Amino acid sequence: MPTITINNLSKSFQEHHVIQNLNLTIESGDCIYIHGMNGCGKSTLFKIIAGILKPDCGTIEESDDVEIGALIENPGFIETESLSYNLLFLANLKHHYDQNKISHLCNLYHLDYNDKTDIKKYSLGMRQKAGIIQAIMENQNIILLDEPTRGLDKESIQIFIHHINNLILENKAVIIASHDYHEDMHFTKIYKMENGHLI
Repeated sequence: MPTITINNLSKSFQEHHVIQNLNLTIESGDCIYIHGMNGCGKSTLFKIIAGILKPDCGTIEESDDVEIGALIENPGFIETESLSYNLLFLANLKHHYDQNKISHLCNLYHLDYNDKTDIKKYSLGMRQKAGIIQAIMENQNIILLDEPTRGLDKESIQIFIHHINNLILENKAVIIASHDYHEDMHFTKIYKMENGHLI
């Protein structure tokens, strides 16, 4: 069962203490909602969990079966290539490319997998959908989503909520950092991030 245990995590940038002695346990079936003011450290926490940043101190213990998928801040892509090219490129980094699954996810979010349009021409909402897809397309079991509904229309938000609830039923763990709280999402834990702590 995939589990992440965070113990006494701290991170500062110059004199600014963004995360201070933070503790959190993430287990299969968790749907965790984290909210807080801009700059409170939500994205920094996600980057540390994903291995993009190193903490100043503290530990992150992962079970051997953890596979992390993440959408953090603005999704980055190869701008002069198509959606399918980008998703193929990302999936092949770990040799987890499943075209049928990826095509199904694109259809779910009303993106055309076969469209050859450069991704630089995508709207904010379309880019956000592509970012969500890449975070879950390789059967990741710990999924970090930073402001995932930014730029999405109402129909797409409902598709996203239904999809996340299904992932929880599949025993995935999903952690969402967002200003937007969605009542229909089956959150198991809710935290406010303030002064470097989860409350």
